[in-house]
Amino acid sequence: MDMIELLSNVEMAEADRLTIAGGMPGIALMERAGAAVAHAVAERHASGAAVAVVAGPGNNGGDGFVAARLLAERGYAVKILLLGNVGRLKGDAALAAKRWTGAVVAAGIEELAGADAVVDALFGAGLDRPVEGLPRELIEAINARGVDVVAVDLPSGINGTSGAVMGAAVKAAHTVTFFRKKPGHVLLPGRLYCGTVRVADIGIAGAVLDRIGSKTWENVPALWRGQFPVPRHTGHKYDRGHAVVVSGASWSTGAARLAARGALRAGAGLVTIASPREALAVNAAANLAVMVRPVDGAGELTKFLADRRLNAVALGPGLGVGEPTRELVLATLAGDRAVVLDADAITSFAHDPPRLAQALLTRTGKATILTPHEGEFSRYFNALDDRTKVGSKLERARLAAALCGAVVILKGADTVVAAADGRAAIAANAPAFLATAGAGDVLTGIAAGLLAQGMLAFEAACAAVWLHGEAAAAFGPGLISEDLPEALPGVYRALHD
Repeated sequence: MDMIELLSNVEMAEADRLTIAGGMPGIALMERAGAAVAHAVAERHASGAAVAVVAGPGNNGGDGFVAARLLAERGYAVKILLLGNVGRLKGDAALAAKRWTGAVVAAGIEELAGADAVVDALFGAGLDRPVEGLPRELIEAINARGVDVVAVDLPSGINGTSGAVMGAAVKAAHTVTFFRKKPGHVLLPGRLYCGTVRVADIGIAGAVLDRIGSKTWENVPALWRGQFPVPRHTGHKYDRGHAVVVSGASWSTGAARLAARGALRAGAGLVTIASPREALAVNAAANLAVMVRPVDGAGELTKFLADRRLNAVALGPGLGVGEPTRELVLATLAGDRAVVLDADAITSFAHDPPRLAQALLTRTGKATILTPHEGEFSRYFNALDDRTKVGSKLERARLAAALCGAVVILKGADTVVAAADGRAAIAANAPAFLATAGAGDVLTGIAAGLLAQGMLAFEAACAAVWLHGEAAAAFGPGLISEDLPEALPGVYRALHD
């Protein structure tokens, strides 16, 4: 079963509430959660190992009490370090504590001595204030000891909805979460603290997702595979669309050529570079399968794009910032074909953001994707609306998409794809060596290539981001942007298999 939905803290609380209201006792959920944690520890350490369970005063601590009891029953030397007073535990956590027959000691740094493993059951995913005082000292001591840490739900100190570090956070080797992951498991910096993540089934039925109505997913093929284009034996190149990449001047054609190669490798049947005449020789000499046509200025681009067979256009890489680029963008947006805007196509409107936003909003129902990195995002969207300056990456991308009525790819090691209707996906498959000049241009081309083949904008954006990350991982260290398109065939082969 694909468990790709990501639930915010509020949504996960609602999943618990609906399950309990449906007849499942809360303590039963806690018992299953604790059993999953105990199992994770047992997989990593032999019976007899010393385990320190650091428990907090809430339900996260209750899960820790259950795990402690089950580990002790298996022969582990378990010690519970409780933050607070056991008599003040409430609800299911209090019941779990009553079932523990061993000693409970006050949480302290010195109590961690001698532990082979630590179960971090201090704070849950809903932590919304900075960790201070003794809890912070405990977190720092756990990290300093360098022992194996299994975190319950999320490492203590990480906000489950935003992935933010609330002052300090436990660095876990393994995290056991329940029912579904949270955005904090995949957004940075939270993801870096989780180690490996396992999602445990604790008895919450998948049907509750329909009632919750979550619109956030981890970006994996299960999200968009149904939309992904697969060539037909009876098909031909014209069935697979014709993507156009608009080139800049002769001294900056490389970006457009990278995008064009990305579109071609992504499966577009035909790809053409719309080139200024002064750059025509450079573009023509550097391409074989990619066609080149002379196109100067917005007027000529409008005439060129009148051919309805040209069904996807990418522009921005290497175009230059200024009024000529603004005119090219507006001319392209005025048509019906799918459009991908990147780099200079976005930055050119930083001093007049409503001009682009208005043009985008008139395209309701037409496929449009914007692909800014954080710098481009801040230059344009922060000027458009102050609210895009604050909040998590997920929140900012969602707001940006709503403001412009388009799909926004906010790039980075935790790239977020957001649609105007609130749908969003977070990618966790980008390797560190993807940070290289021109990589974003290739992503623009991949997105255009998928749009040319008929994918819907949100699904095409998600697929492009995932393919981009997988291609980088497949090539490995030493990657440069030219390698990305050439790594795509292997990724496609595995995907189709």
